[in-house]
Amino acid sequence: MNCILTADRLQREPSTVYESQEMSRILTNDGIELAYESIGNNDDPCIILIMGLGAQMRVWPDSLCHALAKKGFRVIRFDNRDTGDSTALDHHGTPSLVRTWLSAQFKRKAQIPYTLKDMSRDVIALMDTLEIDSAHLVGASMGGMIAQILAAKQKKRVRSLTSIMSSATSPSLPGPKLQVLLQLARRPTPFNREASIRYTMRMNRLIGSPAYPMDELELRQLAETSFERTATPSGFKRQLVAITAAGDRSHLLRKIKVPTLIIHGSDDPLIPVRMGLATAAGIRKSKMRVIHGMGHDLPSGLVPQLNKLISKHVKKAEKRWQRKIERKRLKLLGQDDHTVLALPTPNASASTEPQKPLNIVNIQTPSELINKA
Repeated sequence: MNCILTADRLQREPSTVYESQEMSRILTNDGIELAYESIGNNDDPCIILIMGLGAQMRVWPDSLCHALAKKGFRVIRFDNRDTGDSTALDHHGTPSLVRTWLSAQFKRKAQIPYTLKDMSRDVIALMDTLEIDSAHLVGASMGGMIAQILAAKQKKRVRSLTSIMSSATSPSLPGPKLQVLLQLARRPTPFNREASIRYTMRMNRLIGSPAYPMDELELRQLAETSFERTATPSGFKRQLVAITAAGDRSHLLRKIKVPTLIIHGSDDPLIPVRMGLATAAGIRKSKMRVIHGMGHDLPSGLVPQLNKLISKHVKKAEKRWQRKIERKRLKLLGQDDHTVLALPTPNASASTEPQKPLNIVNIQTPSELINKA
């Protein structure tokens, strides 16, 4: 779908689009400015990449974005609020993580600047402004959580879901390892260039993929880009509080009906693989792919595998979506019922066949991975 807005449309729309040198921006009805980049043909089916905690859209490897575009998709990546070149919400200050955690444990409403639901509405605002009626969502870490919320609550807007190194944050499952959590909390003070770069490089080494390590040049380039585009160092903490306040979202997983792919690393030190397994188990007919030696990052060495997994999943989901559109079109045209029924229906066997076991690939002994995590 062509997403170029004419001048007369800009006057009628509640949100606006304007260009900068390297990216575009939209302004949502809530006053949040979101920076985004669009790669590929505007008329191709759209994939929206949603990044994780404190991470900017540039963490999505350029090579992955272009590889997906070459597969016939329009790829959109953007900075979440409080990240990169999107709006920084410093006027909200830094909320207490401990108080938010206690509120979540006792099921009380926490007083926080914004929620994951608010961040999911940012994605819808982006789609509305760019006139994208529906899209394939690919979310990493916190971005996977946001994508899960959208897939559960915005069924007509989501064609498929790919959740990478994410979870439903169930309280009954283990959280991040203590060492990683402590390192995350030790953000540089004062927040200057060199301190920020050293911190980012240290964190990427800590959570990185053992089988796909980034070299020093790749680590430094990523850290420098992160610093140059950082909206605010305190945005990380506000996003962390939003994740904490979300609590357990396992009940939402049961509402997800779109084709779903879960990708997780066997060596993820931040969100253990067993949490990915639990997410897949909660989504009917989801597929699980575990990548051995992958941690909690997206190194260039993993791009070929990620491109293959995502593109295959999205292409299959797109065909299903188009069949669904065709059935609706034929129904509106008043075609004979037999013509409509002759087309395959996505859920035709749902009421007659038992649910298939969780489809897990690349795991020889899942129990060993779960015990290891």
